[in-house]
Amino acid sequence: LFAPTEKARENLIKENVSGVIYVTGNTVIDAIEIYFNRVREVEEIVLSRVRFDRFALVTFHRAETVDDPYALGNLVKILSFSPIPIVFPIHPRTRKRLCEYGLWRAVENISHLQILPPLGYFEFLALMKNAEVILTDSGGIQEEATHPKIRKPVLVLRMSTERPEAVEAGFAKVVGINPVVVLTELEKLIRGKPKLPAKSPFGDGKAAQRIVEIIKQKLEI
Repeated sequence: LFAPTEKARENLIKENVSGVIYVTGNTVIDAIEIYFNRVREVEEIVLSRVRFDRFALVTFHRAETVDDPYALGNLVKILSFSPIPIVFPIHPRTRKRLCEYGLWRAVENISHLQILPPLGYFEFLALMKNAEVILTDSGGIQEEATHPKIRKPVLVLRMSTERPEAVEAGFAKVVGINPVVVLTELEKLIRGKPKLPAKSPFGDGKAAQRIVEIIKQKLEI
């Protein structure tokens, strides 16, 4: 079994899984390391589309976030009162729900908000690299934000996270969707310029290499 972190290994042990557990790191970090030159290639083009010099990057798409009209309304309030301009690559599910619940016009009329269509992997990483802070309900983004070449604070728009390593390392904070709480934490981040770790808690970009080596040893290749 391949665990991305020591905490993941501990959880597997608690679940009494069978087999040998190896802590290898997370291949998400590998992917950024391998393809970061591609991010640099598209960075200028991506930023030329952004209206703001400084901005927060926001995404939300989970069912518990966007399928509940009350929850989605809270997120619209957060967008409306943000103390920093927002770039919002919008998920099709999110756009659909905003329209269904009569919230789309309110979002369109937020002057400090720029809505973008869904972006490719490299384009989105370019936005992450240049954002001051990230607000999201995405698990993968919580991991990607810890890569040393991204290294951005994340406010997690949920009541819990499956990535506690990001929280414990100081990269992420779970804030829920209460507008007062989220906006207070956002204000703290943009004023305080938090010091983030130099290393990712999810590995050093060599997880795939370790996994291959372990498999080769086991197969006696």
